[in-house]
Amino acid sequence: MTKPAPILDLSSCEQEPIRTPGSVQPHGFVLSLTPQLKVVQASNNVLQHLDQAVPALLGQPLAALVGEEAMRALAGEITPEKLSSRPVFAATVALASGRHYDVLAHSYDGLLMLEFEAVTHSAADFRHLYPLVARFLQSLDDADSVQQMCAAAAVQVHQATGFGRVLVYSFDAEGNGHVLAESNDGSLPSCLGQYFPASDIPRQARELYLLNRIRLIPDANYEAARLEPALNPLTGKPNDLSFAALRSVSPIHLQYMRNMGTMASMSVSLVVKGRLWGLISCHNAKPCHIPFEKRSACEQLGQILALRVESREDADDLKFRLEARRVMVSVLAGLTKGPDFIDNMSGVFPQLLQFARAGGGAIFLDEQVRLYGDTPPEDFVRPLVSWLEQHAHEDLFHTDRLSEVYPPAAEWLHNASGLMAMPISRIHKHYLLWFRPELVQNIDWAGNPHAKAAAPGEPLQLSPRTSFASWRETIHGASQPWHPGEIEMALEFRTALLGIALERAEQMAELAEELGRANKELEAFSYSVSHDLRAPLRHIVGFSDLLMEADSAATPEKRQRFLKNIKESARLAGKLVDDLLSFSQMGRASLRPVQVNMRELVQGCVEKLALDSGQRNVQWQVGELPVVHADPAFLHLAVFNLLSNALKFTAPRDPAIIRVSAVHRGGEQIFSVADNGVGFNMDYVHKLFGVFQRLHRMEDFQGTGIGLANVRRIVERHGGRVWAESHPDQGAVFYFSIPDVLPPV
Repeated sequence: MTKPAPILDLSSCEQEPIRTPGSVQPHGFVLSLTPQLKVVQASNNVLQHLDQAVPALLGQPLAALVGEEAMRALAGEITPEKLSSRPVFAATVALASGRHYDVLAHSYDGLLMLEFEAVTHSAADFRHLYPLVARFLQSLDDADSVQQMCAAAAVQVHQATGFGRVLVYSFDAEGNGHVLAESNDGSLPSCLGQYFPASDIPRQARELYLLNRIRLIPDANYEAARLEPALNPLTGKPNDLSFAALRSVSPIHLQYMRNMGTMASMSVSLVVKGRLWGLISCHNAKPCHIPFEKRSACEQLGQILALRVESREDADDLKFRLEARRVMVSVLAGLTKGPDFIDNMSGVFPQLLQFARAGGGAIFLDEQVRLYGDTPPEDFVRPLVSWLEQHAHEDLFHTDRLSEVYPPAAEWLHNASGLMAMPISRIHKHYLLWFRPELVQNIDWAGNPHAKAAAPGEPLQLSPRTSFASWRETIHGASQPWHPGEIEMALEFRTALLGIALERAEQMAELAEELGRANKELEAFSYSVSHDLRAPLRHIVGFSDLLMEADSAATPEKRQRFLKNIKESARLAGKLVDDLLSFSQMGRASLRPVQVNMRELVQGCVEKLALDSGQRNVQWQVGELPVVHADPAFLHLAVFNLLSNALKFTAPRDPAIIRVSAVHRGGEQIFSVADNGVGFNMDYVHKLFGVFQRLHRMEDFQGTGIGLANVRRIVERHGGRVWAESHPDQGAVFYFSIPDVLPPV
């Protein structure tokens, strides 16, 4: 007879002490022993098995309770060197009552715990383990997919255990379980293809599935047997039963089973690369006990399945990445055929869509928009690019639910539910976009996951439902998710694209009349350039000579030091050239002013710099900042340089404090970036914003001396001004202003 549903508070499910329930399931009993094998704790159902109540057992040696013959069988198996936190089979013993018990032993929480499971056999038989594994391995050889592997596992576990229904399901990114395979004798409804919501398995239960990878509940109507005394006699705390096979489970879960019409269950964890990938879940309409040897066979089968799933997923992922790389190489080859970059890009759009598995694409370059495939119209793409420029400051933006972050996309779900966007310039408003169409999904849930849960004081409705009848949900507004391999390949493609764009820019610069004017500007600081660039080149030549002249007796450490110095010098020379190119571009690129939310811009810079600050104790104090009319790309670069400088020159401080604030005065917004760093001498402030000018030794603070020159050029092009105030070892404050009305272009 099924018990009435108890009144339970679902809100406590996450906090329930499932590892320390203080009780065990009654199909066996537990004895907790000291290292000297004296009983200090027992489950209160021992009277049914040993004809003695708990108080009479405490303090007695194990041998006096189980008899000499049973003690001989156990003695060699429960030694400290043979036990760990995971239960092992010790022996099958007969007690004075004549009943037989499988004895499982493990050591945890300072106690030796023996679990006696009542069985009908006189000796455990592990012989069927080997043919089961052999059949399963043979069936895996014929499986071409993960789903077929899971189907083979469901059949083998079904045959081994006799459970009425065996499910194999995997967890998605949100924790929902999707039933991939089922073996069913018809005694319970089919769940094949259905989803179980993540709320069915609370977080702490998932963690326990990782620790203890098999769990059996022979009867959902059991009455738990409490441990006496209630606390661990050695620690004074509740016993941690995480690894105990007889551990009592949550009454909430027992009601969940009864709601499903399941009177017995067993689960085997499928762990792939250290995460809970899925479960083999066994259900029976009537109580059903599975002996330890069969459970061990199922656990081994689960481990084999997890290894094969990992291998197949790795192989599929590698195949996917290789195909994406092949297409990417073809695209790059097409981009170098003609002199016009945008025409070249348009020519390889079919491969670009194939590479990203996209329905349509767009390129935004020099205010031109080229569309290819199934895309939203141009008047949608232009404001989208402006939004990306202000809100997406990473090297790649991607989402499979664009309308959730950019509401105007709700009108174009049929071809723009998903977006991957790549900025192809740090200065110009140049973007490459991929659009994915809506993928309407019909998900069959095992019960409505959105139904309202029971109110406190009402009978429990788990998951939250009283039945598990199939409930279909249709998902709109989402595209196929972007594969990690696609994202990685897109980032590689961006790097290659920037290289091509830089090469073309250099070729155009050689032919442009503007190069003559640039040369005049370069003459003003040619000495500084030659000095800074010549130093790392001399280091490269010098250490290369030392490396070539080193005789065979030179130690590997010495050669390694030479190579390290060569590498560092080459890196510095490359950084000087990159920064010089960036400085040159500042004078040529046109301003494209829009409304810029400075707080969002500063916060984006802080988030990016936080990744580089490592374990440093940095306190960012960002005040209320206004919206200004400015070029967002240029202004982002200027603010990033100022914040990066503040982070660099506060390196000796703990904590480092960096404050950003603003004030409106005299028709302009004045921004300040203050720090508690090393500061500088105001006698040399006139050199601060010059190209290749440094007020500190490079040995103390790395840098090329171009960052602040870029800041000045950007601010002055907006009609603003820059200045700084400081005292040595007392921090510094850098100011810049943006006028309310920008000067005419």
